[in-house]
Parts: sequence; C-alpha cells; structure tokens
Amino acid sequence: MNRSLHQVREIVNRGISAWERDDFESALMAFEDVLVDYPHFADVHNKAGLSLAMIGRLEEALVHFDSALECNPSYAEAHLNRGIVLNELGRHEEAQTAFDRAGEIDTRDSRAFPSDVGNRLAVTHAQLGDLYLVANHPEEAAQQYEAALAVRPRFVDIRSKFAESLIELGNLDKARVELEGILEARPGFVGARIRLGVVLHNLGDDEAAIAQWKQCAVDDPSDMRSRAYLASVGVKLPAEDLDRSEPEG
Repeated sequence: MNRSLHQVREIVNRGISAWERDDFESALMAFEDVLVDYPHFADVHNKAGLSLAMIGRLEEALVHFDSALECNPSYAEAHLNRGIVLNELGRHEEAQTAFDRAGEIDTRDSRAFPSDVGNRLAVTHAQLGDLYLVANHPEEAAQQYEAALAVRPRFVDIRSKFAESLIELGNLDKARVELEGILEARPGFVGARIRLGVVLHNLGDDEAAIAQWKQCAVDDPSDMRSRAYLASVGVKLPAEDLDRSEPEG
C-alpha cells in the first residue's frame, strides 16, 4: 500500500534538508524513495534530477527532468534544468530549445518575474505550505499555496497540494473546482483524480466518486489506492478489469 501524503512530505523534507547540506546522495535517495509510490510528482522528479546533476550523473538527471516534463509539460524550471544539463553534455541545439521553452512558459505565466526567480518564489511558497500541512495548519498552508500559484498558476503539482489543504479545511466545493481544473489540464494525474473521488464521496455523490476511482484503476493498475477506496464503498472491480494490468502473452 502506498505511503500517506503526510509520510511523503516528511521524506521530501528530509531530502531537501540533505540537499541544503550538500549531501546530494542522501537527497537523491529520499526523492527516489518518494517516486516509488508517487511517480507522477513532477517537482520530486525535478529534485531527483538536480541531485543527480550535482554528483555528475548527467544522463540519469536528464531522465528525471524528462519525467518531470511528462508529468507537467509547463514546468519551466524542469525545462531550464534540462537545458543546463544538455549544455554540459555538449548538446547545444537541444539545450537552446529547452531554454527557449522555459522562457516562453515564464512569459506566459508571469511577466513580473524572470524564469529562475519566479520558479524559486513559487517553490519556496509551496515548501512553506508543505511545512504548514505537516504541522497541521491547513489554513496557513492554503495561503502559501495560493501565493505560489499567483506566481506560477500552471504548476499543477502545487495546485494539487492547494486542493489537499482545502480538503483538510473542509472547503470541499472549492477543492472540487481545483481538482477538476487539474484533470482538465492533465487527465492522467492519478493522484488528483483519487482526491477528486474522495471529495465527491464526502459531498455525497458516491456514483461520481466511484467513476473517478474506476478511471484511476484503468489509468494506473499498479496504484492500489483506487481499489482500496472502491472497496471502502463496497465496490469490487470485475476480474477482467484486474486482468488488464497483466501483460498479454
């Protein structure tokens, strides 16, 4: 069973602490540990890529930056970091394309801040929000996530955390709007879809919640959370649905 988001936040914070001590190997271990259960966290892929780049494993760093961009194509910081690594590898034309893409996204998201500054402001606000959530202060967490989104509204990982803080505050209608917006932009974001199912269930719409969790089971058969939530409302997936996750042949 996947670890809770509370446990994940603690592991990410340990990784950040290790990074700040220049202990990049320990930071990498923490971030990769999180990705075992939550492979769709673009910001964690980005952090893992940065850790690998700092210890000279540039090709592996690229894999994580690419994964971050698969999760969130509008993640300007991942484009920027990818460009830096490509430049180090002598792949200058690809690097320039990555830099150009980062600049385009930055201009679209906020004309007030240059790319690196704006990204760091958003990430810093989000990290403060994470700490407030760990400390069980969802109202302050929500304020920090809103500040981050004011700078980078297309960072859907932060928007997902904002929705989580709204759920903890009991503001389910607003959380629903946020999660539906995320899924409109990224239909394959399983974590957001699972949370939307929880919100719908708490709002009394079990039929819609079940539909969301069934879609999660199709999108990511290895993620057991959807089946656990379905079981909690007395729904068991048919055997043929379970068989879809098995390779053919």
